[in-house]
Amino acid sequence: MEETQLLLRRTSESEQSRPTTEMKGTTLGNIRAYWLGSVVCMGGFLFGYDSGIVGGVLTLESFQTDYRYGSNNQTRTNSLSVGLQQLGAFVACFVAWPLTDKLGRKKILMLSSFVFCIGAIIQTINTHSLAAFYLARLISGVGLGVATVVVPMFNSEMMPKEIRAQVGSFFQWFYTFGIFMSYWVDYGVARGIANTEPAQWQIPIGLQLAPAALLGLGMLTVKESTRWLTKKGRHEEAWESLQWIRADSSQATVDEMEEIRFGVEAETLATEGFQLKELLQRENFKRVLAAFAIFTAQQATGATAFAYFGSQYFKLIVGNEEQSLLLTAIFGAVKVVACGVFVLWFSERLSRRQVLVGGAASMAACQIATAAVVKNFPAPAPEDSSVVPSGIATIALIYLFVIIYNFSWGPMPWPYVSEIFSTRIREPGVAIGVASQWLFNFVFSLTTPYMIDNMGWATFLLWGIFDVVIAILAFGFLTETRGLSLETIANQRFKAGDLSKDRAPKSEHVDVV
Repeated sequence: MEETQLLLRRTSESEQSRPTTEMKGTTLGNIRAYWLGSVVCMGGFLFGYDSGIVGGVLTLESFQTDYRYGSNNQTRTNSLSVGLQQLGAFVACFVAWPLTDKLGRKKILMLSSFVFCIGAIIQTINTHSLAAFYLARLISGVGLGVATVVVPMFNSEMMPKEIRAQVGSFFQWFYTFGIFMSYWVDYGVARGIANTEPAQWQIPIGLQLAPAALLGLGMLTVKESTRWLTKKGRHEEAWESLQWIRADSSQATVDEMEEIRFGVEAETLATEGFQLKELLQRENFKRVLAAFAIFTAQQATGATAFAYFGSQYFKLIVGNEEQSLLLTAIFGAVKVVACGVFVLWFSERLSRRQVLVGGAASMAACQIATAAVVKNFPAPAPEDSSVVPSGIATIALIYLFVIIYNFSWGPMPWPYVSEIFSTRIREPGVAIGVASQWLFNFVFSLTTPYMIDNMGWATFLLWGIFDVVIAILAFGFLTETRGLSLETIANQRFKAGDLSKDRAPKSEHVDVV
């Protein structure tokens, strides 16, 4: 244990004493970092496209005709088509952890791409069987679930701390690109292809294969995770990986490699072999609980329900189906722009903690105001193509809500959760966090169609109440991690406030176990 304490102390002290200018990356290093982030975050694009495409496809008459179900079964079909994919992804999170620990980040992402493609191919074939479609959704969910665990982990382990949140937020930005693309593809095929043609729904479904293939093939262009290689004792490969991603072999990079080795060695020496009960130890449990709560909260904001069932929500406001599809497509564009502005200009300038607290509070105001307007000014009849002033106000509130979400709870949970764990428990920690995301994604996607049908305007009120609770809990429990290395974050106590201003005394250094 004394050797472990010494390694931990050297890791923390080397981070605190290093001049901040040393770690500025080379131009080529930054290009490679952004490239790696973009390639792995094709998993985010795939997640977004798949999330957005299914809601629109299920409204197409051609799909309903080919799969032989009517309006009486529509709510059930919507719930199962989305929910079974979430269930597959939830289960996959627990499979991803041991596999990525054994095989590494690159191979697992290639495998997840392959599994997803199998499901997407089955979905695209006109089987006329909802059972086959449901099975294909489940298979695709497994591939998608594995990717959502490994992508943030891979990103956080390879990025310089100066751009870790920015590149980590690429996952959400690419997710919004995927949703944006899916909404406009749905809108385009609905207007441009006859509703008697199977191609009307096969084209949007089949296009999922493109980002899945890019994710898998893109792994051939990047190096394996430096920290994973170090953990496995493959030190020469780890040094090559770090040199490649930094495009540098100067003393600053040598010092960073030394810091990574000290951190990984300390975590390995803490106990002989990892056991699940380690996650219940005080410091570890606080981080695992935080990860679980953060991703649960991300789903409870109501934004993901909008992603899947945006057209149904807008139908509550405008009544007209074609207008609701158009408003949903514009909604996707707003998400892309808002998230892009945050990622490019604000992700590394703003406090993680303040962004999450302020974002939840602001979203609560928008949702509660939306509920009040929809309650007092119901949507016009479906045959009425006009949009009343109250409808315009409600649309504006929803667009403002999604802008706030993409400045806070949309992009920030992905880098935040991936950076709060030590190397020793990062795989299970991130897996549990992302599993909660898929679990409540499943819960809300399954229940949202019924909420819209039975609660109407009160659905917005429910999301608003959730957002109030999220803001209070985030203020009371989340810690600040901006500007710190992964090793420093791992070696500090996890509590509300700013870790950079409240370093643990040397005599009270926290064991990373």
